[in-house]
Amino acid sequence: MDTILLVYCTAPDPDTARELARTLVEERLAACVNVVPGLRSLYRWQGKVHEDAEALLLLKTTAARYQALQERLRALHPYELPEIVAVPVSAGLPAYLEWVAAQTLPAPEDSA
Repeated sequence: MDTILLVYCTAPDPDTARELARTLVEERLAACVNVVPGLRSLYRWQGKVHEDAEALLLLKTTAARYQALQERLRALHPYELPEIVAVPVSAGLPAYLEWVAAQTLPAPEDSA
């Protein structure tokens, strides 16, 4: 089975996060996306420290689909430099990990 990845990405608000999540799941680039509202982010950008409200996306995908997910997320995202960080899942319920892999396979019509 392909390596499962957990991808972290922040969005400016829950509505934007939901739109991103829906598109990525519909396009089979992510099997599931959790949207966590109420995040506060502190970061340095262009020489200044900022503090903003954001929403967090937790995306589940495979290593094989990661590059396509990253490219699509970057194209859709409103930020100039979105946070997109992937970490490998070292363990998990086997049936769930198999489900993630199955849900991120390209649809048969995509490969025609």
